[in-house]
Amino acid sequence: MTELQEKNLKYNWHPYTQHKTSSAPIVITKGKDAILYDENGNEYIDGIASWWCNPHGHSNEFIAKKIYEQATTLEHVLFGGFTHNKAIELSEKLLNLLPANQSKIFYSDNGSTAVEVALKMCLQYYVNKNQKKNTFIAFEDAFHGDTFGAMATSGISLFTDSFKDNLLSVTRIPVPNEENFNDVYKKLEKLLKSGKIAGFIFEPLVLGAAGMKMYEAKHLNQLIKLCKKYNTFTIADEVMTGFYRTGKLFATDYLTYKPDIMCLSKALTGGFVPLSITSCSREIYNGFYDNDVSKAFFHGHTFMANPIGCAAALASLELTLSEKTQRNLSRIYKLHNQFANQLSKNSKVENIRTKGTIVAFDIKQNNENIEYYGELRNLLYDEFIKNKIILRPVGNTIYIFPPYCITYDQLHRIYTVIERVLGKL
Repeated sequence: MTELQEKNLKYNWHPYTQHKTSSAPIVITKGKDAILYDENGNEYIDGIASWWCNPHGHSNEFIAKKIYEQATTLEHVLFGGFTHNKAIELSEKLLNLLPANQSKIFYSDNGSTAVEVALKMCLQYYVNKNQKKNTFIAFEDAFHGDTFGAMATSGISLFTDSFKDNLLSVTRIPVPNEENFNDVYKKLEKLLKSGKIAGFIFEPLVLGAAGMKMYEAKHLNQLIKLCKKYNTFTIADEVMTGFYRTGKLFATDYLTYKPDIMCLSKALTGGFVPLSITSCSREIYNGFYDNDVSKAFFHGHTFMANPIGCAAALASLELTLSEKTQRNLSRIYKLHNQFANQLSKNSKVENIRTKGTIVAFDIKQNNENIEYYGELRNLLYDEFIKNKIILRPVGNTIYIFPPYCITYDQLHRIYTVIERVLGKL
């Protein structure tokens, strides 16, 4: 263990980590594009865009320049009673790109808080209308964040069991597929008929922390349509899926029926600084627009709409929409599909799936009780790290979620290492 690793373990508490049994975290000193460098000069290919938030890779000079310009002009101003040009510009650009029913932007800090805002909007909307609707519907195995509301709507017990007696009221429905769709539809309709539902929250098309579990837009379309029939709000958690991860700018772009609320973060600022948004329809905003001050949305964050964050988001968005990024996206789609075809010949894997820049598959297991952070997952993770590849398997699922600037050779290196590791199993 190096001196820096020892100091880190002395002072820092890391997320999702049992420090008594885990290895010391790797000390990263710098990054460039798809490569991260540790204190010993080792190079690691970042195959998951650092928890899905670096679409343009590390230390992007264009975004860094825009942050510098903003930091030397206005680093921060409170958003209560004040505003600034970067927040106005970013909101305008986003609302021109989001579904047409999105009307207002509310800023916060990260994906969890974006979801928290969305849930509170739904709950208070009905309080303002003197209606009692305080239960949410969410998918089994969903993950929406670690704050209390977001955690309540998440279905992964490892993250929520310790707090299960202190959470919002949430009813879960299975992720729809061809076999179960009629049952899922009927269960949702029965819940909506109860008149107690404040909203239905979902990760559109891909459940990330569940192991990149994918489902069809046609099924989600019907569920949203049903919610609209019963005047129930829908919330699209696009924290992971936004900004071309699924092949379209937003996963909801695959849908005919649009959500009432959307949550964005992660790739929003290109991975540079924390920032998130919760957008909503005019109907929801109007539920708070009143002469009665108590009906205002009394929620705020110190650094909401931070000018540096907004400047980073504007720069990242410009890169995202550029022709260069579009070419990179097409290249990744093609290579992922080729790799998926190659994997289909491997008898050790199953359920191979791709969506946009995401490719995932499951390792066949005799034991159905697969632990999220179990022995197989830890073995896979360690093997990838030994090969200087950063991937974070989920149970028996391996997935690749690369930055868009990843090169042909780097992506093929990841594919090769995965196949080599599979060969050892």
